[in-house]
Amino acid sequence: MQQKNSLKSIFPTIKKVIAYAKPHKMYFYLSVVFGFIAIGLNMFLPVLLGWAIDCVVGVDAVNFAKLGRYLIFIAIQAITSASFEWFDVYFQNILVNRTAQSMRNKCFEKINKVPLKYIDNKPHGDIMNTIINDIENVTTGFLSGFKALLSGVVTIVSVIIFMLTINIPMALVVIILAPLSLLISVYITKKSKKLYNEQVNKIGQISSYSEEMLGNIKVIKAFNSEQKNIDNFQEINKSLYKSAEKASFYASLAGPCTRFINGTLYGIVAVCGAFVCIRGSISIGQISTFLSYVENYTSPFNEIASIVADIQVAVASANRVFNLLEEENEINDESYPNIVNCNGEVKLQQVCFSYNPQSKLIEDLNLNVKKGQTVAIVGPTGCGKSTIINLLMRFYDINSGKIVVSNRDIQKVTRKSLRNCYGMVLQESWLYNATIRENIVYGKPDASIEEIIEASKLANAHTFIEKLPDGYDTIITENADNVSAGQKQLICIARIMLTKPPMLILDEATSNIDTRTEMNIQRALDYIMQGRTCFIVAHRLSTIINADTILVMNKGKIVEQGTHKQLLAKNGFYTQLFNSQFGS
Repeated sequence: MQQKNSLKSIFPTIKKVIAYAKPHKMYFYLSVVFGFIAIGLNMFLPVLLGWAIDCVVGVDAVNFAKLGRYLIFIAIQAITSASFEWFDVYFQNILVNRTAQSMRNKCFEKINKVPLKYIDNKPHGDIMNTIINDIENVTTGFLSGFKALLSGVVTIVSVIIFMLTINIPMALVVIILAPLSLLISVYITKKSKKLYNEQVNKIGQISSYSEEMLGNIKVIKAFNSEQKNIDNFQEINKSLYKSAEKASFYASLAGPCTRFINGTLYGIVAVCGAFVCIRGSISIGQISTFLSYVENYTSPFNEIASIVADIQVAVASANRVFNLLEEENEINDESYPNIVNCNGEVKLQQVCFSYNPQSKLIEDLNLNVKKGQTVAIVGPTGCGKSTIINLLMRFYDINSGKIVVSNRDIQKVTRKSLRNCYGMVLQESWLYNATIRENIVYGKPDASIEEIIEASKLANAHTFIEKLPDGYDTIITENADNVSAGQKQLICIARIMLTKPPMLILDEATSNIDTRTEMNIQRALDYIMQGRTCFIVAHRLSTIINADTILVMNKGKIVEQGTHKQLLAKNGFYTQLFNSQFGS
């Protein structure tokens, strides 16, 4: 019953993989045709060798002319068979690679469609491992494995036919005993299934840890934590080694066991064949041909044992791939209207939200922001400041209440049009591996060089960009190590200034910039903020003292609200925050 359930779980997975391979089925058919022709040609090689041997053994005089023809046929057969085998493997590789390409494209599309909470709650290295290694395991294990399985079955059937034409009793002995190796290998690989699943999960863990450590190597070195991280990595790696060792142990049993059975069978057939040959029933050449077929017959069983092991890995990897692909998307909003001519008015009405249902965060939040107002959000870490930004941008959907932008409920408009209303600069500046010019025009690809330079000047970025070796054509390295943290932020601010959105979100936008640069940036921000609704999240209160409204948050609620002077006059929670930074 357990085996039946296991098969039931594998077949739907195979069906899903085939759906991705279907557009490339022509390469599968070509591979099958060339493969079958190669198998057919290989079936004649033992016959030719047997005839060649009979020309030499058991005759009074060697017929060199006949032997020469057979040797020529053998050479032609070898070259032709090798050519067809090459085409077989070539088309099979195209099928595997194109299917893998399709699956990776689909997975990458998927991570751009799933809710942000999925990405936040999943180790990024684990997702990367799924897209790269797991898909490789799936396509190689299922597609190459299935093709090898099909070729193995055809080889077995062909060999049976040829063996029966030589000697029926010996053929029956081989047919009955050889499948024992397959039964043993299936039993062993069934035992190793759980270990392969564990191994795949451990690979995901080690990929995630490596990605995390490499991305923060400077912090690790700054805290002299190299040895600690080496120890942690070695612990995970040791766990991977143990699971891989156990899985490999069981998988490696299949080969020796099948070879032992096949070797024993080969010896029995050779001895029996010798007795039959002595009686004169068959020639020495036919014995040689028959023994070659015995090898051809048992080899697919060894391959099938290996294929079953590969399929076990493929099933474990496929489960991870399809768990990602079948993750629920963000709610489709294509039928909703767009926000047109956003007026910059924002209302939050009795908004409640929490990342975890068991832990409340924002409760009954009300806020009314007029066009052109600058709203600053301050408070201790974890009070919900950045969460409000996530809700305004609809990175997360509220649990209850309503958020209205430009007189539109944001849950009843397209996310694209909503996010076009905002320009956002985050605390963690993001630049990708491209030129500075390409990074600046990320939100407006058709911008002219004049617009780029103007936006850069407003962000006080033009001067340092001009001093770089290639100016605006300077390539930002993969981790943006060739520009400083402040310069990265200036480029990000220039990117926003280029798009000139109706509303701005600055989430700790100047936290990575020195005081002098901050003053320059503040002047630039004051310019671009004119007439625009702005939301500023800040720890450094010096950056928000000119805000129209300051929301003071604590434990998910607005505890105070007013201008800088009004809040200081209240001598409340805001005053405590202010004094903690600047003293009384």
